[in-house]
Amino acid sequence: MYLTLIILPLLGSIVSGFFGRKVGVSGAHLITCTSVITTTFLAILAFFEVVSSLVHVYSISYMSHDPHNQRFFSYLSLFTFMMIILVTGNNFLIMFVAANQSSLSAILTNRVGDTLLTVDYGTVFALAPYYNETIITIIGICLLIGATAKSSQVAMEGPTPVSALIHAATMVTAGVYLLMRSSPLIEYSSTVLVLLFSSLIGLFQQDIKKVIAYSTMSQLGMMVIAVGLSSYNLALFHLVNHAFYKALLFLGAGSVIHAVADNQDFRRYGGLREFLPLTYSVMLIASLSLVAVPFMTGFYSKDFILESAYGQYYLSSTIVYFVATIGAMFTTLYSAKVLYLTFLANPNGPLVSYKHAHEGDLFLTIPLIILAIFSIFFGYLTKDIFIGLGTGFFTDNSLFIHPSHEIMLDTEFAVPTFFKLLPFVFTVSLSVISVLLSEFLPKLLINFKFSRLGYNIFSFFNQRFYIELFYNKYIVEGVLKLGGQTSKSLDKGTVELIGPYGLEKGLLALSNSIGKLSTGIVTTYALYILIGLIFYITLLYFSYNDNNLLILVIFTLFALLNSNNTSLKETK
Repeated sequence: MYLTLIILPLLGSIVSGFFGRKVGVSGAHLITCTSVITTTFLAILAFFEVVSSLVHVYSISYMSHDPHNQRFFSYLSLFTFMMIILVTGNNFLIMFVAANQSSLSAILTNRVGDTLLTVDYGTVFALAPYYNETIITIIGICLLIGATAKSSQVAMEGPTPVSALIHAATMVTAGVYLLMRSSPLIEYSSTVLVLLFSSLIGLFQQDIKKVIAYSTMSQLGMMVIAVGLSSYNLALFHLVNHAFYKALLFLGAGSVIHAVADNQDFRRYGGLREFLPLTYSVMLIASLSLVAVPFMTGFYSKDFILESAYGQYYLSSTIVYFVATIGAMFTTLYSAKVLYLTFLANPNGPLVSYKHAHEGDLFLTIPLIILAIFSIFFGYLTKDIFIGLGTGFFTDNSLFIHPSHEIMLDTEFAVPTFFKLLPFVFTVSLSVISVLLSEFLPKLLINFKFSRLGYNIFSFFNQRFYIELFYNKYIVEGVLKLGGQTSKSLDKGTVELIGPYGLEKGLLALSNSIGKLSTGIVTTYALYILIGLIFYITLLYFSYNDNNLLILVIFTLFALLNSNNTSLKETK
């Protein structure tokens, strides 16, 4: 059964990719979807399989007009196969290979991660028999940087079904999964900046998919907070919960984009609740789960991470709690912003978008409904399995938590109620304030946006803290200049001189020298025979005695040949 679970998506990918023209579009849909759905039933707890199956079904309708349909489904199934290999691999090497094959969509960023992961795997294999604190620190740093690249701490997007698969359940969580699998090496290192950084950027984006992509980045930051607090089971729980509501957000955004003629700027939406009631309902459910409204799936993991940060009773973890709470506030703001401007505000787009706006067919709506159910109930149903007191889910030491950092009891019973309710109070109050400001005081917001201060603030956050500008101007440009100079001085300079150009000149000179030996004079040929005889005798004599003297004799004979050729030319 286990072999079937792994192989089925690969078989679907091969059939759809190599025999796509034979089986046709419908055949490719049937084979790939059946393979992945069958795998889902064989491993129902593998959350990425559930999401992958629903994405396959969703893609049948969403990508129906794509001329390369079979190839798309082939790649989608291959991606799923590689993620299964990643999760089921029992060592770093298999994880590395699977992560490489499943991360081609971010090839440049991932090459940085690959470099450090390669170094790290080599280090782990070479130093496995030893226990050295310095070496383990180096290994941990390499793992962290590799996980940062693999988890796409730089936000990205692709075709909507692929975005749902990449951002929700699979590729970007591979780095966090790597950190969890490395739990014996990494122990208590608080971190929170990615969460705050990405939440602020997401608040100022205008593309609906970019906002959701940065919210993924924010939730990855939340998972890394749990890893930094040594609560690896909590990080895994949030990773699984996040998969469902984030896939629902992306697929819901795809349904909106599909309905409004592929426009992704949600400032040009508004009033779509009447046209897309189902999409509005499921995106509301996903957003409520994202902002951790009580009793939704996200609440059971996200709020518990914040409580565990406060429950550690270290200064660093307390700072993490307050900064993460501020980041959660911004998450609430951009979630309310997307919902309000897309569905509740006055219509703000062209008339043609509203004329043809409609809900999708069954292939688009069924995955949304199933993911909405998971986004409501999954956290409640599985909380005791993942993080319940006395749970035996990780008794095989697949995740190692140091006894001094086992704080489930403190988190459950010792954290004051005020700090447990603080994130929820901020969530509700900020949602209400943001909607009231947009509905009743729009001029105040508009005047602030058009002021110099508002313009500068918006530009600063919309341009991602100017980090990309700094990166492109000082790092990318410097690397390109260095590469150009290196190519000019080495590839087109020294290497060219020594290699192709130098070899050509050397061979021509050698052939000319050999050609000069053919003079057409009998006495010269007799001299060559004599020199060859002397050389042969010398070789036999000195091969057992002095090699240096042999080399001297050889050079002397060549000098005689050259001088003889020169004198013959002068005579002619």
